[in-house]
Amino acid sequence: MRQGLLAGRYPAAAAMVIFALVPYLGLSSALDPLTPIIGKQLHMSAQTMSLGLGMANAGYAVGTVLAVQFAQLLPQRRMMVLYAALLVIGSVLAASAQNAGMFIAGHVLQGLCTSLLLIAAVPPLALGFGLDKFRSTAVIMNVCIFGAVALGPVLGGIQASADAWRPLFWIVAGISLTALVLSVLTFEDAPPADPTAPKDGVAIGLAASGCVAAFYGASQLVTHAFVGIQTLFPLLLGLGLIVALVVNQFRRKRPLLTIRSMLTSTVPVAGIVVALSAAAASVSATGLTAAQLSDHFSPLHVGLLYLPELGGALITAAVLGVVIDKREMHYLPLVGMAFLAAGIAVFLIQEPPTQGLTILGAGLTGIGLGAAVAPALFVAGFSLPAANLQRVFAIVELLRAVAAFMIAPVFVHLALTVGGSSAAGTRVALWIGLGLAVGGALTAVALYALGRARPQTPDLERFMAGEAPAWYSPPLLAAVRSHSHQRSLAEDPARS
Repeated sequence: MRQGLLAGRYPAAAAMVIFALVPYLGLSSALDPLTPIIGKQLHMSAQTMSLGLGMANAGYAVGTVLAVQFAQLLPQRRMMVLYAALLVIGSVLAASAQNAGMFIAGHVLQGLCTSLLLIAAVPPLALGFGLDKFRSTAVIMNVCIFGAVALGPVLGGIQASADAWRPLFWIVAGISLTALVLSVLTFEDAPPADPTAPKDGVAIGLAASGCVAAFYGASQLVTHAFVGIQTLFPLLLGLGLIVALVVNQFRRKRPLLTIRSMLTSTVPVAGIVVALSAAAASVSATGLTAAQLSDHFSPLHVGLLYLPELGGALITAAVLGVVIDKREMHYLPLVGMAFLAAGIAVFLIQEPPTQGLTILGAGLTGIGLGAAVAPALFVAGFSLPAANLQRVFAIVELLRAVAAFMIAPVFVHLALTVGGSSAAGTRVALWIGLGLAVGGALTAVALYALGRARPQTPDLERFMAGEAPAWYSPPLLAAVRSHSHQRSLAEDPARS
């Protein structure tokens, strides 16, 4: 079997994952202060820029499904090297762009390849180096996803203050090249996961068309009203196609995504609810308040005000590493939702928030988001056999991308059009975000109660060995079903 010089070495493999995920995720939060500069230099209107960013986010969402299909039928590590090479190409295209077409094509390729690498690289890193390294992988994943996003506004502010954008994109291209080199050095040829798996063109088609339609509609809100043929119609069509994807996979005998086992079990459903609610709620907490502050401070100043989010992400990554093998793992996502709600409440105290309130709110939301989304993903993953971890990551990340990236333009449009002023509209959006955070937490608690689920200590040895899930997750709404069954027996004793 062909191997790279650093094959089997955890530090090198972990570094490869970090360098593969950080570039696009960091850019996604760094671009707000840079879009006017990029648009001016490349002669792009605000609408064209919005469409390009929306399609890049759609590519990120679709890549989660494509990665699972490719992993089933094609040599996994060879595909990972290909993804890394395409990421370099996309990064170079975006950094050297001379027109809108080059920039959009490169950025879309960045989004697509990042999610391909996320689904292809993280589960093998988590499961391939034994129980001793599993904790480290969980910490790394949390820092990669949320640390990069939290650092983005500072990086974007630095570049905007210098009235430039290409240096940041060339740095991203260099990081992507490092990821490619490491993917070659850590190469271990691996066969397809299941060469007999069916080619699920329907699932890929529904995911691709649904994400493109939904993100297209959201991107059009820059210049169009919410209710219109170019906005609301594609939004609803896209969401309908994504729902159709879920139904299709639920009903298939050999699905590409593990929908049925996830949506009929209490703990995974509760985890998904928390992850989606946190992703959607956090959009109003950061993007909208930062937009308000940009009228009063420089981009770098605004970015520094939100730097406590990075500290929050680092803190929660460390906490996740401590509790990942403990019973308290079940409580961490709820604690995260409480911090997220508290952060949004701080932003609601004053419009726009003062510098002190911004620092406090950013720290709270950073802790909240880091403690909610990734831990909720692991809570869901632990409820199914380890062999399903890649598919669990894929469906949760697909839905999270839709919840976070698609809702952001909707909240911005709401802030600009509701209440008669941007301050009033922002306040409405913040209240919606607070409702999502509180409602998501309460729904998860209710699901645990209605399913008779109890916090358990995960059996990670059994999970890593592929013998069984890390803990038992009762059927969804088990208590309701049991009560209904007992009542039917009481009404008709012959059925017993």
